[in-house]
Amino acid sequence: MCVRHGSELSVAVPASLVSDVPHLREKSLKVGQIGRAAAIFGVDEIVVFPDSPKADQSRDARLISAVLAYMETPQYLRKRLFGIRPELRYVGVLPPLRTPHHPLEDRIVDLGVGEFREGAVVSSTKAGALVDVGVERPVLVADVQLQVNTRVTVKITGLEGRPRAEVVGRGEVGEYWGYQVRVSNVPFGGVVKAGGFDLVIATSRLGVPFSSVKEELAGRWRKAGKILVAFGAPSEGLQEIVARERLRLDEVADFVVNMIPEQGVETVRTEEAVLVCLGLLNCL
Repeated sequence: MCVRHGSELSVAVPASLVSDVPHLREKSLKVGQIGRAAAIFGVDEIVVFPDSPKADQSRDARLISAVLAYMETPQYLRKRLFGIRPELRYVGVLPPLRTPHHPLEDRIVDLGVGEFREGAVVSSTKAGALVDVGVERPVLVADVQLQVNTRVTVKITGLEGRPRAEVVGRGEVGEYWGYQVRVSNVPFGGVVKAGGFDLVIATSRLGVPFSSVKEELAGRWRKAGKILVAFGAPSEGLQEIVARERLRLDEVADFVVNMIPEQGVETVRTEEAVLVCLGLLNCL
């Protein structure tokens, strides 16, 4: 990521993201495009925020969260961690992420000491925990007790006899290791206020053209440790969304940017905007 320089990158999308498509299959595909774009450009967190106080958006928020989390989970852990859920009925249409934490190797002989893997706890005793990392047998994490079905990141420490590993934090991996999903119970203004972001970029057709602020934006981006890029809904932009909080968008965001000036279509879909905007920011 040429522009990130180790920054933590979050993307915010509204719960009404899927409100403009009626069928679960199309909703799943739409969310899948968001997840794919997030993985391409190394997004660390996707925040789903409520944007319509007159509607109960909990169902759509749960759908978006579940599909995004399912996509981000390595294939060998999905059945164990998700089981059968109605909102995941059409996950077969989702594009694969093929990120570093989605390995294709599924045998112990393919493991290497020092390799990182995502795993799920199969069992836990006083001697330690057995963790499924997608090979024939679980690896042993000695001298720790972990809750069964908890997802953990592990580092392979030995391969003689039963493979052994230790639990590590994602930050220790050293390469992109997927995104996390968070459903907010407060609207966009509250997300920004509570997020502790060093830089907030709101995308809007009514914003200043990207070309006119790209140098200033690049300088701010390189210095920021925690960045948020926010997107509007299918039926309205971020200006209208924050106006219901009695806020102006330029009060909430550091930059309000039109990433696609002179667009050739009446509206740019959120999933299209995410891909275009992250691509432009990546190429600063």
